[in-house]
Amino acid sequence: MLKHQTVGSVVREIAKNYPQTEAYVYPEHRIRKTYEEFDHETDQLAKAFMGMGIAKGEHVAIWSDNKKEWLLSQFATGKMGAVLVTVNTNYQENELAYLLDQSDATTLILGEEFKGTSYIDIINSICPEIASSKKGNIRSKKFPHFKRVIVMSESEYAGIYTWSQFESFAHHVSDEQLNTRLKMLHHDDVINIQYTSGTTGFPKGVMLTHTNIVNNAQIIGDFMNLTPEDRLCIPVPFFHCFGCVLGTLAAVTHGSTMVLVEQFEPKRVLQAVQDEKCTGLHGVPTMFIAELNHPDYRQFDTSTLRTGIMAGSPCPIEVMKKVIEDMGAHEITICYGQTEASPVITQTKSNDPIEKRVATVGKSHPHVDVKIIDPVTGNEVETGTPGELCTRGYLIMKGYYKNEEATRSVIDSEGWLHTGDIAILDDDGYIEITGRMKDMIIRGGENVYPREIEEFLYQHPSIQDVQVVGVPDPKYGEELMAWIISKDGEQLDAESIRSFCKGKISYHKIPKYIEFIDSYPMTASGKIQKYLLREMSANKVEA
Repeated sequence: MLKHQTVGSVVREIAKNYPQTEAYVYPEHRIRKTYEEFDHETDQLAKAFMGMGIAKGEHVAIWSDNKKEWLLSQFATGKMGAVLVTVNTNYQENELAYLLDQSDATTLILGEEFKGTSYIDIINSICPEIASSKKGNIRSKKFPHFKRVIVMSESEYAGIYTWSQFESFAHHVSDEQLNTRLKMLHHDDVINIQYTSGTTGFPKGVMLTHTNIVNNAQIIGDFMNLTPEDRLCIPVPFFHCFGCVLGTLAAVTHGSTMVLVEQFEPKRVLQAVQDEKCTGLHGVPTMFIAELNHPDYRQFDTSTLRTGIMAGSPCPIEVMKKVIEDMGAHEITICYGQTEASPVITQTKSNDPIEKRVATVGKSHPHVDVKIIDPVTGNEVETGTPGELCTRGYLIMKGYYKNEEATRSVIDSEGWLHTGDIAILDDDGYIEITGRMKDMIIRGGENVYPREIEEFLYQHPSIQDVQVVGVPDPKYGEELMAWIISKDGEQLDAESIRSFCKGKISYHKIPKYIEFIDSYPMTASGKIQKYLLREMSANKVEA
């Protein structure tokens, strides 16, 4: 049964059922709050939003790492009906200006800085009117909807509310007024706008409803067998669906405890898992690789781990095996999806056969339709044949904000979302993702899927990580280039890698070009930016 609940009503229900269960913990700040306290905190913040004059459906942008204020704002807006617009922590001036303009945000909540970048300087640079404005009354020609800025600190900045000044607006709103607002909300209202990474063209604002994310989070947690006894470590960024749907909302829908890490750092995560006796851990593959390869890894006790999610990009089989066998997360699951699908489409189950859990992304979620089509003809392909994965159901976004043309380009007339991902359905109903349609390499008429070659090279004992991309070639159209990160202290050369491949994979799949690198270009959510690797590769070959 699908839920017809709002985010706010979920918090109320869980707090009533599990009042003394810890809702969230910030180990680095020694903060611990129960669900009863969490419900009260988010009520107060919801009243503060209302006291400021923020209406149901108004757009509130939020820009910081995984701070407590971000967490509370997510669920407070879920109670009073503002639409939370999540901002990538890596954004700079042009990207923030684009988002504020395109999203029609009236309000920006921000941290002071992130990794040495001053958010205060950036917002004042793109909107200089702030400094000469009365707080809450910004008037900007460039951003006609923009009214107010709130900083997550007590530092005074001209034209910007401090956090306590913001909180004080709660005094203007009664509990009855908040309850009336909460009852006004409908489960099909848009509650969240997430901007896609924009690897092609400008980022697009994905509109997600309460129905989208509450049900997706519920099913994700069900697949993980989450209960109020679980303690889930969440080091993935909140601004991404991985953080705020697979992470915080999946935990809250099941009354589980959120163990929160403000910024990913492998040792900090391992410390949190050990000290808080976490039963679950989330991460993209590169995060798990960093944890497993940390020089102090063996000093930490991860034996309490049972579950978690590895997602965000293709999960290397060898890494998955290590997380299960070395870390002890025997029930860890793999999720696959995209923001436009709220975001999870398929997921492995804890009782799936081990080979299915490491080599596939599981089966489609309940209440979700999936088909694999020939991208040229649009017809469904036979089992075992690669094609484009399409999905349909409650999880599909309302659309891209103010961009009907882009919405129509990905959601067809029958409601199918075209993912752009190449997938294979096996006889048992499990799905394997072999890559993005745009990542597929065509070498001399042969379709080559980078994932297959990456999985093979992960078996090399001295390789920590590997990414394969295509580069232009005058003879074959495209050739393969592998970018390899060696394990600490290991010496590798291109010839030894080719020797490792010979006789084990087809000749045309052996990378012609092999480069060694210390780290990959990444998005703030931990995804490897393959389009940048392709640009780097093309430049190398041309040089």
